[in-house]
Amino acid sequence: MTTAESNYPDSYYLHTANSIKHRSQLTESIDADVCIIGGGYTGLLAALTLSEKNYRVVLLEANKIGWGASGRNGGQVGSGHNKKIDQLEKDYGKSLARELWNLSEYAKKIVKDRIIDHQINCDLRHGNMTISNDPKDDVEHSHYVEKLNKDYDYDSIRYVDQEEVYDIFHSPFFKGGGSLDVGGMHLHPLNYALGLADAAERQGVKIYENSRVLDYSKDATSDVTTDHGKVRAKMVVLACNAYLDKLEKRIAGKIMPINNFILATEPLEESEARYINRDNVCAHDNKFHVHYFRMSEDNRLLFGGGENYSTKFPKDLKSYVRKTMLDVFPNLKKTKIDYAWGGTIAVTANRMPHLGRLDSNVYFAHGFSGHGIAMASLAGTVLAEAIDGSTGRLDVFNKVKIPTFPGGTFLRWPGFYLGMIYYSIKDRL
Repeated sequence: MTTAESNYPDSYYLHTANSIKHRSQLTESIDADVCIIGGGYTGLLAALTLSEKNYRVVLLEANKIGWGASGRNGGQVGSGHNKKIDQLEKDYGKSLARELWNLSEYAKKIVKDRIIDHQINCDLRHGNMTISNDPKDDVEHSHYVEKLNKDYDYDSIRYVDQEEVYDIFHSPFFKGGGSLDVGGMHLHPLNYALGLADAAERQGVKIYENSRVLDYSKDATSDVTTDHGKVRAKMVVLACNAYLDKLEKRIAGKIMPINNFILATEPLEESEARYINRDNVCAHDNKFHVHYFRMSEDNRLLFGGGENYSTKFPKDLKSYVRKTMLDVFPNLKKTKIDYAWGGTIAVTANRMPHLGRLDSNVYFAHGFSGHGIAMASLAGTVLAEAIDGSTGRLDVFNKVKIPTFPGGTFLRWPGFYLGMIYYSIKDRL
């Protein structure tokens, strides 16, 4: 492994990355129109979009581009939000639900257009399934499809019955039907992030890695300070997500960092791969502690399952995730596990993304709650539009109030942990 790669957590994505560059650390004082803190999808899309509008942009990343969840996630690009459309209508009314749905469609378009426009080789494929291990959920699946078809004019999704679900995955775990959304996608998440970074640099964005931000001033022109340098910027974008920590206490209590884990099997024979995923779609179930999976380009099963709520990952991640994988695909009991890794995401109390403006010159986005590829790409774009004066899309998100976790950052963990235990027991039952 090269020096440039060594700062990344080990994962299948790292070993199949197109090209990882060594980018320098900030070691001087420089000026910018906009300083973006965070090198994931939010920061990269904000940087790219603003640079296209002729802003001088500096992006500071504490580790490497895509080091966090942007380079370690399950690779699924779904339609809609974490909340299903019925719940959106119930919580916010039909008018706002429609606006939020339209934004989620725009999010998918952003991902696809950026990949095409910048020729990012990230294994983009269509097909996203939601499935269930309980036949009682079939009514819900069918209703969801019908509602999107009729009320939201979305005809890229259809109901899939139990027999077809079995024909596609041959898993005894799934005992119900589901839905197939051909408007949903899946991709190689790290290569998507790296491609966005390359595009941003070609557009003139200055990217500094290993440049952790220690503080920033709340003045009209902000001083963004790192260990070895400083950026004086007219505008600041906080794109830190689960790694916000103490940088901005005013919004830290709106999110909860949680850890999720993924494995990659050894490459399967083509017949084996098609047996457990006939149509090469990505899939997830509707458990609170979700199982999600897809095939890689070299026919490995990429399977995510299990999470924890501490600052540490389980010691033996391969065994930890393999146990859950075998619940779903017991026929893989003799299959070798080549890689296993974890990542930290940020969820909000109501599972809706949190975007906004803190001061006249400070914008932020975080809390994508497991929908990070689409929602973070949307968030970065929306923040850039707002900075440039077009606030319409950001105004939609401002209508969605995000509760603070009880106890803020100090006491949020105990209450959240008890809640997760409850839902874990409910999943098992």
